[in-house]
Amino acid sequence: MEEMTMITQTETETKKLAEKLALLLKPNDVVTLEGDLGAGKTTFTKGLGAGLGVRRTINSPTFTIVKEYSGEIPLYHMDVYRLEDSDEDIGFNEYFNAGGITVIEWAHFIADFLPEQRLDIEICLNEQQEREVTFYPRGNHFELICKELAR
Repeated sequence: MEEMTMITQTETETKKLAEKLALLLKPNDVVTLEGDLGAGKTTFTKGLGAGLGVRRTINSPTFTIVKEYSGEIPLYHMDVYRLEDSDEDIGFNEYFNAGGITVIEWAHFIADFLPEQRLDIEICLNEQQEREVTFYPRGNHFELICKELAR
């Protein structure tokens, strides 16, 4: 499987899609999110958090880089936009291997630090203001997740 695109028409649908994904993820899985400002990256992360049992309000960690949330599986939410043109490693591997789900917004800014096995997601608004959520599985585990998500 190379890629898979799903359409969501509302913020609620985007969250529900992410909740469904959350139920398929395992500890130490890494999910990257790309998309323009306002495309729905943080909305998607809110849905993931709901699916993982996070009770706190999830918002973008733009100024703190990483926010940690407790749930059935911990959620590590990174926004690495401010690390553009930086080759600083803030301990990414510690998060990737800490037993939680790591979600990274603007992940292309830290491409050299990303694990090979991960799920890359791109969210785009189309002309009808729907969200096109495209999944790019990197590894067999994530291919199986995408096949299950498509059911």
